[in-house]
Amino acid sequence: MATSRVTPTVGVMQPQLPLGSPVPSVPHAISVSLPTFRDNVDYEESAPRVVNAMVSGYPRFFVALKVKELMAVCEKKYGKPTESCFIWPTRKVAERCREFLNRYYQPASTTSSPTNSQVRIVEFVIHAPTAEVKPDLKHIKVFATFFPKDAFSFGKQFWQHTGDIISSRKAEFCLRWLHLKAEEDRADAATESRTTSTGGAAARHPRLHRHYSSSVAHTNTSTNAATNTNTNTNHPSSSSPLSSSSSSPTLTQEGFATTTTTTTSATALDDEDAPVEGGEDGLDSRDYDVYVEERYGRNLDLSFAPKAKQAMRRRIAAQVAHHAAAAASAASANGQQTEYVTEEDVYMYPTGMSAIYNAHRIALSLHPTRKSVCFGFPYTDTLKVLQKFGPGCYFYGHGEDHDVDTLEQEVLAKTLDPETKEEDKILAVMCEFPSNPLLKSANLVRLNALADKYGFLIIIDETLGNFVNVRTLEYADIVVSSLSKIFSGDSNVMGGSLVLNPQRKHYAALKEAMGREYEDLMWQEDAIFMERNSRTFQSRIHRIDENTEALCDFLRSHPKVREVFYPKYITREIYDHHRVEGAGFGGLFSLVFHAEKGSEQFFDALPFYKGPSLGTNFTLACPYTILAHYNELDWAAGYGIERELIRVAVGLEDREVLFKGFQDALDAIQE
Repeated sequence: MATSRVTPTVGVMQPQLPLGSPVPSVPHAISVSLPTFRDNVDYEESAPRVVNAMVSGYPRFFVALKVKELMAVCEKKYGKPTESCFIWPTRKVAERCREFLNRYYQPASTTSSPTNSQVRIVEFVIHAPTAEVKPDLKHIKVFATFFPKDAFSFGKQFWQHTGDIISSRKAEFCLRWLHLKAEEDRADAATESRTTSTGGAAARHPRLHRHYSSSVAHTNTSTNAATNTNTNTNHPSSSSPLSSSSSSPTLTQEGFATTTTTTTSATALDDEDAPVEGGEDGLDSRDYDVYVEERYGRNLDLSFAPKAKQAMRRRIAAQVAHHAAAAASAASANGQQTEYVTEEDVYMYPTGMSAIYNAHRIALSLHPTRKSVCFGFPYTDTLKVLQKFGPGCYFYGHGEDHDVDTLEQEVLAKTLDPETKEEDKILAVMCEFPSNPLLKSANLVRLNALADKYGFLIIIDETLGNFVNVRTLEYADIVVSSLSKIFSGDSNVMGGSLVLNPQRKHYAALKEAMGREYEDLMWQEDAIFMERNSRTFQSRIHRIDENTEALCDFLRSHPKVREVFYPKYITREIYDHHRVEGAGFGGLFSLVFHAEKGSEQFFDALPFYKGPSLGTNFTLACPYTILAHYNELDWAAGYGIERELIRVAVGLEDREVLFKGFQDALDAIQE
């Protein structure tokens, strides 16, 4: 496995990676190589040649292999033959998954909704191996939502739409603990056997994670490895761990049945004869990824995770507050009291989609019966969240000024009537700035004026604009962002952020709701990697902005290119109004060609990484409409999202390398 840093060698083009392999070639990569246009189509059609090649993928769409392995442990240990499960970081997330399944899953054998006996929750407590017990991390809990096998697609929808997922690093950490605990227990059993047979004491020498073992004291404890809590209220003892250990269910005050087992690890990991692959440095294959990440990633241990999260919250707050200072100063000059964004107004999430979903969920907690508005054509799962969670939404997919007029005339105006029902009022307007993939900028000034007049919230996803380039918070109650993108850049960790605007009238209500509802779901190791990656995000953004603008100017003038979608050319006046002085237009653009097969020929010849995601330190391209809207191509085309559209996220490569690579791809187009 390669041990190089994720950031590319900027002087050369990146080599093409095999179909289905991680992009980049590092542990916990969050993209996957789909190097030809046909590969992307076949991926959407679940062609065996593609499905069988997949060893990586975007984590909300492709459940990471380590996560699948931990799910399999839960299924084997606590599941029934007719069940599958998804695992979640907290009980509340697992319960929301159950609510989603109860709402949307229709059992094949009945016309009624599923019952709690069909969708149940199991708490899986993984205790630290003896050698790794620490005051701040003695055990890890995961929560499995079990459901009938034919409901799997609905569980996957919840995983994909909400983003409240367990990361591959957390799953790997849990599996390592289970493995080490199993080894300790085998060593204990062997010691007991020798002691019994010889009548004396025998030394205990478990084979530990060798990377750490030199400084670890080996002590003999009997800490349990797993605790099962079955939260099925109708059938409190229906969970059946695959263990010979005895168990005794007891009813808690919550009405949940608690079953504590004395088994020490999942059955799937208990194979004494499991193969161990060693290396010259004494590290077996299970240790290698951890060693590579810590040695070459220059990361700190888990005890530094709270400081890493605090550093990121401060980093984001400082950037946002800097942009809002001018507006706040103007308000102060007019005698208005102003408050600045602090780290206490910034909340971290495990994915960008989790930040979006939870912004919507927090807003709904204030007015559960009100619909939202999706303004502009958004990233696919944003619209799904607004449609599937809560009472629904109004969709204005073109996101232009005439849509602002229509929104007020057809929806908002009638809400001024004192007799208007609560469910007829608007909860929030959600928009991206700019939008994905057409890079349109919504008229935030006009939307903000409507929000003041009609009392709804404004939620802005500024992932594509990013903290450095655009000022959006002064027009929003909530700003969300996917930190997995340019904030990280290395494409090896997921994360999201949510920022509350303390100068808005809804701030107190939102702050109270966050205090009541917020859970920190970001795994410690992910926070440490994200913080490390983000230290250079400002300088990287400036370089990528310059690369992208130069490349787009070149492509826009090329005779084979029909159109380039980029904020410099799309709704420029609106974007400029929110652009930070001296900032650029971002690192993302989309393009279409004159030739009928131009997109396929261009894409196949493009000598850069190709796969989902954006905001990477390396150039990354994909046929966006194929990946995001394959089953609704005609509908997407109605909003200008053509089937042949190619989306490109520009990286840190030398400009000459970029121009050469794109020229070669253009030369491959046959007119």
